[in-house]
Amino acid sequence: MTINHSSFYRLFKPIESSSYWGRRDAFHGSLIGKFKQCHNTPCAKGSDESQPFSLICCPCFSTDSVCESTSKRNRSTSYEILGSGVILLKNYISLKDQVDIVNICQKHGAGPGGFYEPSHQSGAKLRLQMMCFGRNWDPVTKYKGCYRSDGSKAPPLPYELISFAKTSVQNAQRRMKGLPSMCPDICIVNFYSPVYGRLGLHQDRDESPDSLRRGLPVVSISIGDTAEFSYGYTRNKDKLDKVLLQSGDVLIFGGKSRHIFHGVTQVFPNTTPLPLLQQTALRPRRLNLTLRQF
Repeated sequence: MTINHSSFYRLFKPIESSSYWGRRDAFHGSLIGKFKQCHNTPCAKGSDESQPFSLICCPCFSTDSVCESTSKRNRSTSYEILGSGVILLKNYISLKDQVDIVNICQKHGAGPGGFYEPSHQSGAKLRLQMMCFGRNWDPVTKYKGCYRSDGSKAPPLPYELISFAKTSVQNAQRRMKGLPSMCPDICIVNFYSPVYGRLGLHQDRDESPDSLRRGLPVVSISIGDTAEFSYGYTRNKDKLDKVLLQSGDVLIFGGKSRHIFHGVTQVFPNTTPLPLLQQTALRPRRLNLTLRQF
């Protein structure tokens, strides 16, 4: 069942199972070798690093080489429980809502406190663009600093994203037990490099002791290119499960699984849906938003 919404505020989606996706086989590796580049979208070259980073391509970008089978594919909303407190809502975000989310990130990301390249303790840059809503976070100081090194403060978390995360958790709670409610006050936005689309294995353990003790869930929104997401209860990569996260998918983990190890193994270039590119001119990369309560 395909569900369309006339407003970003109408995000209560009834979820039906769909055989289209082949359940676990479609999520855990069988599609890995089948993904291919479906379009090749050139963006502006020679960008000035002193200028605000933009999610949007130059006005002259072309999508003529998009694979027809991918652009016309009709996906149905479904869900899959991946573990205790872990649920995947497939194709949960309508195209219109994806466009709205891109526009929100573009509006704030190009302003004060917007996208930048954070650094490791060693000084090496992360190979992605990042920004935060509600409260600043970075790999070195975590949540300790109210201001970034450039003196900017995180913009307020938009109400639309708060409403979306709360509604997503409520829908997930109807499908599984053991998932606490959550009212987000932080959102970390990552825009992955088209060359090095990875994020190392880690745990999200920088929130407050109370939030972690209660297992308040993390809501992860995927937009743009498809990613291979690894997760599990160990750092042993051979024992991790994998799932494909496509544009419009929402992954939620909390409760007993709040401290799972997880990371992005790879991003499949040029798999952003054509309609999303046409309506946003989004650079064909992966945009990921994770909302949580401090």
